[in-house]
Amino acid sequence: MKKKLVTEMGRMGREEFAGAEKLPLTVVVDNVRSLHNVGSVFRTSDAFRVERVLLCGITATPPHAEIHKTALGAEDVVCWEYFADTMDAVAKLSAEGYGVYAIEQVEGSIPLQDFLCEPAKKYAVILGNEVKGVQQQVVDACNGSIEIPQFGTKHSLNVSVTAGMVIWEFACKLGWVKRSE
Repeated sequence: MKKKLVTEMGRMGREEFAGAEKLPLTVVVDNVRSLHNVGSVFRTSDAFRVERVLLCGITATPPHAEIHKTALGAEDVVCWEYFADTMDAVAKLSAEGYGVYAIEQVEGSIPLQDFLCEPAKKYAVILGNEVKGVQQQVVDACNGSIEIPQFGTKHSLNVSVTAGMVIWEFACKLGWVKRSE
């Protein structure tokens, strides 16, 4: 096997990306401290053409060298908006008709693999702080919670890893990725 060159990958340019159809998913970043994690969320959101990223609370915003270090320019093409309070972002999303789901371990959460998407619906997922997770008041304001099953000794995943897993699963469930049977 020969690795593909960047020129062989058929990647979109900035203008084409801006006009392209987006995955009907908004990613909300709730008080994430690590700028590298924020950059990684942007990069994954670019890879799957997520419609936008909402940065909330203490989460840093572009332009920033440490975000750029992992985003590699994705922060310049993925639409984003800042909210001082995550509750304001949730209220806006709810008013816009989004199904809003915390990615969190809570009573009654839906395992990620069991979450059912309606192709005509718009979704938002909230990723929480590296230590405290999604704020309880934010969880309470959501339509539900989605949990990634885990089987080891730790009870959490890095927020950027979580973003990748959740965005991938939504891309599959919304028909953007065909899984082999």
